[in-house]
Amino acid sequence: MKALLSPLNTFGRYLLLMGKVFSRPERFRMYWKQYIKEMGKLGIDSIGIVLMISFFIGAVICIQMKMNVSSPWMPRFSTGYTTREILLLEFSSSIMCLILAGKVGSNIASEIGTMRVTQQIDALEIMGVNSASFLILPKIAGLVTMIPVLVTFSMMAGFGGAYAICISGILTTEDLTYGLQHSFNAWFVWMGYIKSFFFAFIIASVSAFYGYTVEGGSVEVGKASTDSVVHCSMLILFADIFLTQILS
Repeated sequence: MKALLSPLNTFGRYLLLMGKVFSRPERFRMYWKQYIKEMGKLGIDSIGIVLMISFFIGAVICIQMKMNVSSPWMPRFSTGYTTREILLLEFSSSIMCLILAGKVGSNIASEIGTMRVTQQIDALEIMGVNSASFLILPKIAGLVTMIPVLVTFSMMAGFGGAYAICISGILTTEDLTYGLQHSFNAWFVWMGYIKSFFFAFIIASVSAFYGYTVEGGSVEVGKASTDSVVHCSMLILFADIFLTQILS
Protein backbone atom coordinates (compact mmCIF):
# COMPACT_ATOMS: atom_id res chain seq x y z
CA MET A 1 0.00 0.00 0.00
CA LYS A 2 2.83 2.36 0.86
CA ALA A 3 4.51 1.62 -2.47
CA LEU A 4 1.27 2.60 -4.23
CA LEU A 5 0.79 5.82 -2.28
CA SER A 6 4.34 7.08 -2.86
CA PRO A 7 3.95 7.74 -6.64
CA LEU A 8 0.51 9.26 -6.01
CA ASN A 9 1.97 11.53 -3.35
CA THR A 10 4.76 12.60 -5.71
CA PHE A 11 2.27 13.27 -8.50
CA GLY A 12 0.10 15.33 -6.15
CA ARG A 13 3.09 17.42 -5.06
CA TYR A 14 3.98 17.92 -8.72
CA LEU A 15 0.47 19.20 -9.53
CA LEU A 16 0.52 21.57 -6.55
CA LEU A 17 3.89 22.94 -7.67
CA MET A 18 2.65 23.43 -11.23
CA GLY A 19 -0.31 25.35 -9.78
CA LYS A 20 2.14 27.77 -8.17
CA VAL A 21 4.28 27.91 -11.31
CA PHE A 22 1.44 28.96 -13.60
CA SER A 23 0.05 31.63 -11.29
CA ARG A 24 0.00 35.20 -12.53
CA PRO A 25 3.52 36.75 -12.59
CA GLU A 26 4.03 39.70 -10.24
CA ARG A 27 6.38 41.64 -12.51
CA PHE A 28 6.17 40.74 -16.18
CA ARG A 29 9.42 42.55 -17.11
CA MET A 30 11.40 40.46 -14.62
CA TYR A 31 9.91 37.26 -16.02
CA TRP A 32 10.63 38.41 -19.59
CA LYS A 33 14.34 38.85 -18.82
CA GLN A 34 14.47 35.40 -17.27
CA TYR A 35 12.64 33.96 -20.27
CA ILE A 36 15.17 35.39 -22.74
CA LYS A 37 18.03 34.13 -20.56
CA GLU A 38 16.61 30.61 -20.39
CA MET A 39 16.06 30.49 -24.16
CA GLY A 40 19.77 31.02 -24.62
CA LYS A 41 20.91 28.72 -21.84
CA LEU A 42 18.56 25.80 -22.52
CA GLY A 43 18.02 26.18 -26.26
CA ILE A 44 20.83 27.95 -28.06
CA ASP A 45 23.55 26.31 -25.96
CA SER A 46 22.13 22.90 -26.94
CA ILE A 47 22.33 23.47 -30.71
CA GLY A 48 25.93 22.24 -30.91
CA ILE A 49 25.30 18.83 -29.38
CA VAL A 50 22.06 18.46 -31.36
CA LEU A 51 23.88 19.13 -34.65
CA MET A 52 26.76 16.77 -33.86
CA ILE A 53 24.64 13.84 -32.68
CA SER A 54 22.05 14.23 -35.45
CA PHE A 55 24.72 14.41 -38.17
CA PHE A 56 26.37 11.16 -37.14
CA ILE A 57 23.08 9.37 -36.43
CA GLY A 58 21.79 10.36 -39.87
CA ALA A 59 24.96 8.98 -41.42
CA VAL A 60 24.77 5.73 -39.42
CA ILE A 61 21.09 5.19 -40.27
CA CYS A 62 21.85 5.67 -43.95
CA ILE A 63 24.77 3.21 -43.84
CA GLN A 64 22.75 0.60 -41.94
CA MET A 65 19.84 0.86 -44.34
CA LYS A 66 22.07 0.57 -47.38
CA MET A 67 24.34 -2.22 -46.16
CA ASN A 68 21.89 -4.43 -44.24
CA VAL A 69 18.49 -3.89 -45.86
CA SER A 70 19.62 -3.90 -49.46
CA SER A 71 18.07 -6.42 -51.83
CA PRO A 72 17.78 -6.79 -55.64
CA TRP A 73 14.03 -6.63 -55.15
CA MET A 74 14.11 -3.31 -53.33
CA PRO A 75 14.28 -0.01 -55.24
CA ARG A 76 17.50 1.97 -54.91
CA PHE A 77 15.71 4.95 -53.36
CA SER A 78 14.50 2.87 -50.39
CA THR A 79 17.57 3.83 -48.33
CA GLY A 80 16.79 7.54 -48.55
CA TYR A 81 13.10 6.92 -47.97
CA THR A 82 13.69 4.83 -44.83
CA THR A 83 16.26 7.28 -43.48
CA ARG A 84 13.82 10.15 -43.87
CA GLU A 85 11.00 8.32 -42.11
CA ILE A 86 13.19 7.37 -39.15
CA LEU A 87 14.55 10.90 -38.74
CA LEU A 88 11.20 12.65 -39.06
CA LEU A 89 9.02 10.25 -37.09
CA GLU A 90 11.23 9.30 -34.16
CA PHE A 91 14.80 10.47 -33.95
CA SER A 92 14.53 14.25 -34.38
CA SER A 93 11.68 14.48 -31.89
CA SER A 94 11.61 11.57 -29.45
CA ILE A 95 15.21 10.34 -29.33
CA MET A 96 16.62 13.87 -29.45
CA CYS A 97 14.43 14.87 -26.50
CA LEU A 98 15.73 11.85 -24.58
CA ILE A 99 19.23 13.18 -25.16
CA LEU A 100 18.16 16.67 -24.09
CA ALA A 101 16.64 15.17 -20.93
CA GLY A 102 20.15 14.20 -19.93
CA LYS A 103 21.75 17.53 -20.78
CA VAL A 104 19.03 20.08 -20.07
CA GLY A 105 17.09 18.13 -17.43
CA SER A 106 20.08 17.49 -15.21
CA ASN A 107 21.12 21.13 -15.57
CA ILE A 108 17.72 22.40 -14.43
CA ALA A 109 17.48 19.98 -11.50
CA SER A 110 20.99 20.70 -10.24
CA GLU A 111 20.61 24.48 -10.62
CA ILE A 112 17.32 24.72 -8.74
CA GLY A 113 18.39 22.05 -6.25
CA THR A 114 21.53 24.01 -5.41
CA MET A 115 19.43 27.12 -4.85
CA ARG A 116 17.20 25.12 -2.52
CA VAL A 117 19.98 23.68 -0.34
CA THR A 118 21.80 27.04 -0.18
CA GLN A 119 18.52 28.69 0.98
CA GLN A 120 18.33 31.07 -1.99
CA ILE A 121 14.75 29.93 -2.63
CA ASP A 122 13.86 30.59 1.00
CA ALA A 123 15.27 34.12 0.59
CA LEU A 124 13.02 34.72 -2.42
CA GLU A 125 10.00 33.53 -0.46
CA ILE A 126 10.86 35.88 2.43
CA MET A 127 11.00 38.79 -0.03
CA GLY A 128 7.46 37.93 -1.16
CA VAL A 129 8.48 36.50 -4.55
CA ASN A 130 6.66 33.46 -5.90
CA SER A 131 9.86 31.44 -6.21
CA ALA A 132 8.23 28.52 -8.05
CA SER A 133 6.88 30.76 -10.80
CA PHE A 134 9.97 32.95 -10.98
CA LEU A 135 12.42 30.05 -11.27
CA ILE A 136 10.46 27.41 -13.18
CA LEU A 137 8.05 29.21 -15.53
CA PRO A 138 10.79 30.91 -17.63
CA LYS A 139 12.56 27.55 -18.00
CA ILE A 140 9.41 25.82 -19.22
CA ALA A 141 8.54 28.66 -21.59
CA GLY A 142 12.11 28.95 -22.84
CA LEU A 143 12.54 25.26 -23.64
CA VAL A 144 9.09 24.92 -25.22
CA THR A 145 9.86 27.95 -27.40
CA MET A 146 13.25 26.69 -28.52
CA ILE A 147 12.32 23.03 -29.08
CA PRO A 148 11.07 23.58 -32.68
CA VAL A 149 14.42 25.19 -33.49
CA LEU A 150 16.31 22.23 -32.03
CA VAL A 151 14.10 19.73 -33.87
CA THR A 152 14.60 21.62 -37.14
CA PHE A 153 18.38 21.64 -36.70
CA SER A 154 18.25 17.94 -35.86
CA MET A 155 16.37 17.13 -39.08
CA MET A 156 18.72 19.22 -41.21
CA ALA A 157 21.85 17.76 -39.60
CA GLY A 158 20.50 14.21 -39.97
CA PHE A 159 19.90 14.70 -43.68
CA GLY A 160 23.33 16.32 -43.96
CA GLY A 161 24.89 13.23 -42.41
CA ALA A 162 23.06 11.04 -44.92
CA TYR A 163 24.38 13.13 -47.81
CA ALA A 164 27.89 12.96 -46.36
CA ILE A 165 27.80 9.19 -46.78
CA CYS A 166 27.36 9.65 -50.52
CA ILE A 167 31.01 10.79 -50.66
CA SER A 168 32.11 7.22 -49.84
CA GLY A 169 30.30 5.96 -52.95
CA ILE A 170 27.98 3.42 -51.29
CA LEU A 171 24.99 5.48 -52.41
CA THR A 172 24.50 8.05 -55.14
CA THR A 173 23.25 11.54 -54.37
CA GLU A 174 20.47 11.14 -56.94
CA ASP A 175 19.12 7.96 -55.33
CA LEU A 176 19.27 9.51 -51.84
CA THR A 177 17.54 12.70 -52.98
CA TYR A 178 14.80 10.78 -54.75
CA GLY A 179 14.27 8.61 -51.67
CA LEU A 180 14.07 11.64 -49.37
CA GLN A 181 11.43 13.20 -51.62
CA HIS A 182 9.47 10.03 -52.41
CA SER A 183 5.89 10.04 -51.01
CA PHE A 184 6.76 12.87 -48.65
CA ASN A 185 4.09 13.58 -46.05
CA ALA A 186 4.40 17.02 -44.46
CA TRP A 187 2.29 15.88 -41.52
CA PHE A 188 5.24 13.80 -40.27
CA VAL A 189 7.21 17.02 -39.76
CA TRP A 190 4.36 18.61 -37.83
CA MET A 191 3.93 15.42 -35.83
CA GLY A 192 7.54 15.70 -34.71
CA TYR A 193 7.01 19.33 -33.67
CA ILE A 194 3.82 18.56 -31.74
CA LYS A 195 5.40 15.67 -29.86
CA SER A 196 8.48 17.72 -29.04
CA PHE A 197 6.33 20.41 -27.38
CA PHE A 198 5.01 17.85 -24.91
CA PHE A 199 8.47 16.38 -24.37
CA ALA A 200 9.95 19.82 -23.71
CA PHE A 201 7.30 20.49 -21.07
CA ILE A 202 8.03 17.14 -19.43
CA ILE A 203 11.79 17.80 -19.35
CA ALA A 204 11.52 21.31 -17.91
CA SER A 205 8.71 20.74 -15.41
CA VAL A 206 9.75 17.34 -14.04
CA SER A 207 13.42 18.34 -13.71
CA ALA A 208 12.41 21.58 -11.97
CA PHE A 209 10.15 19.63 -9.61
CA TYR A 210 12.96 17.33 -8.47
CA GLY A 211 15.30 20.28 -8.00
CA TYR A 212 12.73 22.44 -6.21
CA THR A 213 11.68 19.73 -3.74
CA VAL A 214 15.17 18.44 -2.88
CA GLU A 215 16.03 18.19 0.80
CA GLY A 216 19.49 17.85 2.31
CA GLY A 217 22.84 18.82 0.84
CA SER A 218 24.99 18.36 -2.25
CA VAL A 219 24.59 14.58 -2.26
CA GLU A 220 20.81 14.91 -2.43
CA VAL A 221 21.15 17.46 -5.26
CA GLY A 222 23.12 14.92 -7.28
CA LYS A 223 20.52 12.24 -6.58
CA ALA A 224 17.71 14.62 -7.57
CA SER A 225 19.51 15.37 -10.82
CA THR A 226 19.82 11.66 -11.60
CA ASP A 227 16.19 10.97 -10.65
CA SER A 228 15.01 13.81 -12.89
CA VAL A 229 16.79 12.35 -15.93
CA VAL A 230 15.45 8.85 -15.26
CA HIS A 231 11.85 9.96 -14.75
CA CYS A 232 11.94 12.40 -17.68
CA SER A 233 13.16 9.61 -19.96
CA MET A 234 10.44 7.22 -18.78
CA LEU A 235 7.70 9.84 -19.17
CA ILE A 236 8.94 10.79 -22.65
CA LEU A 237 8.78 7.16 -23.76
CA PHE A 238 5.27 6.70 -22.35
CA ALA A 239 4.13 9.99 -23.89
CA ASP A 240 5.68 8.99 -27.22
CA ILE A 241 3.54 5.85 -27.38
CA PHE A 242 0.42 7.77 -26.44
CA LEU A 243 0.99 10.70 -28.81
CA THR A 244 1.97 8.46 -31.71
CA GLN A 245 -1.33 6.60 -31.39
CA ILE A 246 -3.26 9.88 -31.38
CA LEU A 247 -1.37 11.71 -34.15
CA SER A 248 -0.87 8.81 -36.58
